[in-house]
Amino acid sequence: MPTITIRTTALSTVERRAIAVRLTRWFAEHDSDRKHVVVRFERTEEGSVFVGGLPIEALPREDDGLHHASVVCCVSVGRDEAFYEELADVLADSLGMTTGTPFFYLEFRPTPKESVYFGVQGHLRRADSTLRGNR
Repeated sequence: MPTITIRTTALSTVERRAIAVRLTRWFAEHDSDRKHVVVRFERTEEGSVFVGGLPIEALPREDDGLHHASVVCCVSVGRDEAFYEELADVLADSLGMTTGTPFFYLEFRPTPKESVYFGVQGHLRRADSTLRGNR
């Protein structure tokens, strides 16, 4: 049930796929079913994000790395601090964050399984009834 929404500048299909595959593999190594890992990319349009009242494009870029990203990661309840720290590192590295990245926001949203539904053979099923031991 992990769902990651990444908002950043345009990425190529190859870049998006590489990020999605890396995250899916990471979650699979941490007790999640690959089929339930969702990675969504949303392109931030110029003038649509402001930091301190300024458009994010005005923040100085110091290198060729990531300029900005905002990431929301919904994961199951009960993960420990080490899980969050490792996932944060994997996300930042996957997106190309460097010391010159002026803005990177990451929010974890622990989500109970009973608050998530999946479509299974044309019917909605709660995640707590379809996920046995997976997170």
